[in-house]
This record gives sequence, C-alpha cells and structure tokens, in this order.
Amino acid sequence: MAGTLGGALAARGIPAVPDNLVTDVEADIEQEDRIILLTRVRLKYHVTVPRGKRAEAERAIAVHHQGCPVYKSLERGIAVEWDADITEE
Repeated sequence: MAGTLGGALAARGIPAVPDNLVTDVEADIEQEDRIILLTRVRLKYHVTVPRGKRAEAERAIAVHHQGCPVYKSLERGIAVEWDADITEE
C-alpha cells in the first residue's frame, strides 16, 4: 500500500523518496480451529511534504487504497486501517 501511496503522492508533485514516506505496520493474528489467521492490518504513514502541499497529500492518503492491488486483495477478508502524520517542510 505504501508503494501505491508513493505513486499517488508523486502524481501530485510530492516526492516520495524513502525519507519522505515511512510506514509503520502492525498486524493482528488470531487462532481459529488451530489455524493461525491474519485478521487486521494497521498502517501508520509518516509523510513529509513541501510547504503548501498538505491538501494534495491528504487527498492522496484518502484515495490511494482505491487503486491498490494489495488493499483490494486484503479487503476481502482482512480489515485494513491507515492513518498518517503529515509534516510540511
């Protein structure tokens, strides 16, 4: 999902070089009938954008999942959540 967000940011003129887009990921794993299942994924994006680009970054974050193959695959049975901290430089 971070790769798709990086593309969405770049399309809006926001460089998504490694230091400008950092992602923390957590997941919940549960056991059901002795089978280990991934049930939830949480992403926390840390995005650094040029001054004046906050609105574009917020829009990219809000819509990036719509074109993301990973999200589209996971949403069928795994809850996916994300949030972002945006810093302007």
